[in-house]
Amino acid sequence: MPEEIEALVDRAADLIVGAKRIVVFTGAGISTESGIPDFRSRDGIWSKYDPDDFTYQKFLSSPEARKKHWKLLGTDFWFGAQPNAAHYAVAELERLGKLDCVITQNVDELHERAGNSPEKVIHLHGTMRYARCLQCGKRYLMEEVRKWLAQGVEVPDCPECGGLLKPDVIFFGEAMPAWETAEAQRRSSSCDLCIVIGSSLVVYPAALMPRYALQSGAKLIIINRDPTDLDGAADVCLHRAAGEVMSQIIQRVKEKLGLNE
Repeated sequence: MPEEIEALVDRAADLIVGAKRIVVFTGAGISTESGIPDFRSRDGIWSKYDPDDFTYQKFLSSPEARKKHWKLLGTDFWFGAQPNAAHYAVAELERLGKLDCVITQNVDELHERAGNSPEKVIHLHGTMRYARCLQCGKRYLMEEVRKWLAQGVEVPDCPECGGLLKPDVIFFGEAMPAWETAEAQRRSSSCDLCIVIGSSLVVYPAALMPRYALQSGAKLIIINRDPTDLDGAADVCLHRAAGEVMSQIIQRVKEKLGLNE
């Protein structure tokens, strides 16, 4: 490990050891190492699809847009992915008693599958576990809906009332979930360390959460392959692969806590 990176890893470990209430904020970049593409990179989802076709308003108004939504959201990479080293490192923070919560923009539930308690994970953009009827509100497991798609259904309707089914995630142009947004702001404003992993910090209001932490006096660690607007405010900034760096940081934390196996 280069000396400069080693020093930053050591500094990040010191911040974690000294913290009492850590909030981890994660974006698509933590899951790219699990095979789930992000949205804005050169090979991301928006390099293959027009984002204007994937708004909430288009979903409601255009049958063709609904077909595109379901074609994308029904693809296997959402459902066959496994947690990677970064997800397991975040789960380890919980086992070490350091984690207040994970605030995630991701819909893949890989944090829970890596071992984080569901009550510790705040999903700002929903999850892909369910589809929900926009008319009667009934929810269906996405596993069931995907069977309908595999049988040739292009735009699934609610079997109960015939209303539109929509993946239970937040689309562009759709209101954020009220409780999750308020709780994320509260937790961010009361933490003493915020760790951003894999987020470009450009999607608002979610990207406000690390700013709330900073405004309240918390320290900030940013781990993201590309620069962000908050890099200059971070105590530690590492433009590296999330899994590699987080594994190194957690190992160093355990050394400092005398927990080496």
